[in-house]
Amino acid sequence: MERRRDRSPTIVDVAREAGVSKSLVSLAIRGEAGVGEASRERILDAARRLGYRSNSWARSLARGRSQLVGVLVNDLRSGYYVDVVRGIEDAAQRADLRVVLGEGRRDPAITGARIAHLQQLGVDGLVVISGRVDPQTLAQAAALCPVVVVGRPPEVPVAAAQVSNDDRAGARLAIRHLVALGHRRIAHLTDSTRPAASDRRDAVLATLEEFGLGTRGRVVSADGAGRLAAAVAARDPDAPTAVFARNDRTAVRLLGAAIDAGLRVPEDLSLIGYDNTDVAGIVRPTLTSVDQPRLAMGELAMELLTELSAGAAPRREVVRPELVVRASTAPAPGWSSPGARPD
Repeated sequence: MERRRDRSPTIVDVAREAGVSKSLVSLAIRGEAGVGEASRERILDAARRLGYRSNSWARSLARGRSQLVGVLVNDLRSGYYVDVVRGIEDAAQRADLRVVLGEGRRDPAITGARIAHLQQLGVDGLVVISGRVDPQTLAQAAALCPVVVVGRPPEVPVAAAQVSNDDRAGARLAIRHLVALGHRRIAHLTDSTRPAASDRRDAVLATLEEFGLGTRGRVVSADGAGRLAAAVAARDPDAPTAVFARNDRTAVRLLGAAIDAGLRVPEDLSLIGYDNTDVAGIVRPTLTSVDQPRLAMGELAMELLTELSAGAAPRREVVRPELVVRASTAPAPGWSSPGARPD
């Protein structure tokens, strides 16, 4: 007799086909003890013939857990966020969890709405990768489920865990590298006042002061990249010989402006970015950049989320960046040795 195919086979169908109890089928499909090898093979063979598929989501709901992790990113166009998500997904897969993704689109209102939507789906926990989150929105989210923040929004709720980068240390690495190459007129290109960007800016100025270059360094708005490149091309005596940009995207914009102005990078202008995203190794010249261990940050976020779900107190982890030197930085014009004096 031909079986009807107007519905998906259930565990009851498998039990009937294999001639065993429903509970024995459940044990066999979950791979648990208490089932003889012959019975297990008969059950699994019956499941294959019927086309039965285990519904792990339904089992999770029955246990009161969705096995879903909500992830909210600030901007999916950024390689930084994508890489952190990959780290989260790798760790989630190892824990037999699934990731549901939302994008805040650099808008606090949209970010808040996306967080609410993810929680309405019944996620077991939430990872927020954004510095553009309203503190009240985060606090409300953390009151409903475990929350881990990756990044540095203005405020992180006491109940939430956090993974962040040591932005001051990263900026110091960049400036010390340029100073070691003989650069004395160094600019910092930035267009943000959020905590991470502010710390990078403050560390740039403090490090320049350490080397006695406080009066020769300056902060330039990112929208002034074209004017900065033009000043270098015109050989303005006050124009920088090197620029540290707040992230790789800003550095690449300046690289384009420099090329348009007829400059050679790094011969006329050395350039450093931040984040060490994929674009840093794709552009020409390849971009020296401060690396945040993004995959590791994502995996660490999942570790903290697991701890919170088990009732542990929230932790705040700060990771150390490293400088990846590529072709976009070189000795300052006129600099050939530690005894030389650059212009």
